[in-house]
Amino acid sequence: MDDQFTIYIEKMHKTHDNLMSELGTIRAGRANPHVLDRIMVDYYGTPTPIQQVGNVSVPEARILQIQPWDKSVMKEIEKAINMSELGINPTNDGQVIRLVFPELTEERRKELTKDVKKKGEAAKIAIRNIRRDAMDLAKKLEKNAEITEDDLSRQTKDIQELTDHMIEKIDKSVEAKNKELMTV
Repeated sequence: MDDQFTIYIEKMHKTHDNLMSELGTIRAGRANPHVLDRIMVDYYGTPTPIQQVGNVSVPEARILQIQPWDKSVMKEIEKAINMSELGINPTNDGQVIRLVFPELTEERRKELTKDVKKKGEAAKIAIRNIRRDAMDLAKKLEKNAEITEDDLSRQTKDIQELTDHMIEKIDKSVEAKNKELMTV
């Protein structure tokens, strides 16, 4: 594809990357450090990601452990976790903060899979909107005689192939996350 279309290629890839980061924040019964990605701690007046104020580790399958580099920020980390939508109460022993992830109920797993499907659908809609914009550009270039009819045909074919590839990638990502969620 031409340089004019690289922005659309990048947008499609960014859409998929964004979906992957959103799916990473959905907990599946196992401890995953990415569930903390969007939680910000008030670190001396500055909103800071938890990963930047301490070491996050997974000592056991269902436990996340946060060891702050500065012990004075422990209360702020606990506060940020409690205010988040994580739904887990942190325990603090003075040295580390532990998050124990309970087993997900069947009902909760099904709710999460619906949420994952919605996020996947939203990503596919975004991809299709990007395709429409790229197709509009190609038609405009052909109308203004900047590209030939053959170029237009090739461009629309390339754009459609990329769209199909990205939709397939999104479907696989959603399927993998749903499989992870439904595994007990």
